[in-house]
Amino acid sequence: MSVKASELKKGQVVLIDGVRYTIKDMQHVAKGNWRSYYQVKLKDFKTGRVLDQRMAVDDRVETVFVETKPYEYLYRDSDSYILADPQTYDQIPVQEDVIGDVRFLKENMTLTCTVIEGQIVNAELPFTVELQVTDTVPAIKGATATNQNKDATLETGARIKVPPFIEVGEMVRVDTRTGEYLERAK
Repeated sequence: MSVKASELKKGQVVLIDGVRYTIKDMQHVAKGNWRSYYQVKLKDFKTGRVLDQRMAVDDRVETVFVETKPYEYLYRDSDSYILADPQTYDQIPVQEDVIGDVRFLKENMTLTCTVIEGQIVNAELPFTVELQVTDTVPAIKGATATNQNKDATLETGARIKVPPFIEVGEMVRVDTRTGEYLERAK
């Protein structure tokens, strides 16, 4: 199926000159009176080679049919992450660049994976996750005049900004796309 470059999304698989690529990053660039375009970072499905491509907004690109399937993250093994198929319990190792941002990745988390010919080419975390705060500075009593956020370390090792009332041991909800604190987990 052929789609416009403006309709493409990160993680999608496209066919360019007979080669399958996964879209790793995509930015819309508009400079003054110049025509806008998309700067797309593509990863070769077979070789792993990364390619930078410039596409006009109206360029048409062939998309490849892919299967989307949930997998459960089990553990990290040196340079790969082990995912399990919930139906067959098969364990599949994947590289970090397939998952992307692993700062919020927690054991037993369900990931939405893109599969082509039995190989996982992209894995997406849920949009929001609940994680425990393991380290943060204590709240300063009476410092309510300014609403300044403080640094906090989560159970996965990720560092985010949280409101001053958040304490060590509390569960917080985090947006995995932006890395921002959303709210206390209920």
